[in-house]
Amino acid sequence: MRKGIATVSLSGVLADKLTAVADAGFDGIEVFDNDLVASPSSPREVAARCADLGLAVDLFQPVRDVEGVPPDRFAGVLHRVRTKIGVMAELGATTFLACSNATPGAVDDRDLSAEQLHAVGEVAAEHGVTVAYEALAWGRHVHRVGDAWDLVRRAGHPAVTLAVDTFHMLARGDGGAALADVPGDRIGFLQVADAPLLDMNVLEWSRHHRCFPGEGMLDVED
Repeated sequence: MRKGIATVSLSGVLADKLTAVADAGFDGIEVFDNDLVASPSSPREVAARCADLGLAVDLFQPVRDVEGVPPDRFAGVLHRVRTKIGVMAELGATTFLACSNATPGAVDDRDLSAEQLHAVGEVAAEHGVTVAYEALAWGRHVHRVGDAWDLVRRAGHPAVTLAVDTFHMLARGDGGAALADVPGDRIGFLQVADAPLLDMNVLEWSRHHRCFPGEGMLDVED
């Protein structure tokens, strides 16, 4: 099993994070967009540094709010996806994490969302990359892993897979049983995160209180 870590999980600047990840013995990294934007290095330079350190760029994240978008705004979503895929090409990444729509204006229409997710998959396939779609625990209409899988299944595109994040699952009370009907080859990415048990806003809980597996109180082994 390959093991990686997201750059957002570490403090400091991107260059220092890459060195720390390699020194810790990880196989790869997930590059967080904000880390890349804040770095003085270009995506190509980051890719070269990763290669020097023996790190693969396993994932680019996040590409937000790609489904449940009012139809008159969806062309802008596809333009944004193409732009991010261009960045991925320079990084050498072949998978990007797409998050469920968390905006107040998200459209509650499962058929529309599946159609839009399929269209995102088409753009990804045109460029030889894949989409790992994740239900954010604070998503407007899609906030449980079962809902995300339903959309991936409905989208019906080979380039669109399910991303599983243990925090998002467990924060919503879902355990491993929630994945019982998901074929293993349709899970495109797995993220394992822990947290203390806190009664608070789930977005703030995720942003400020996540910890490494085994350091919190979530049942990440389930």
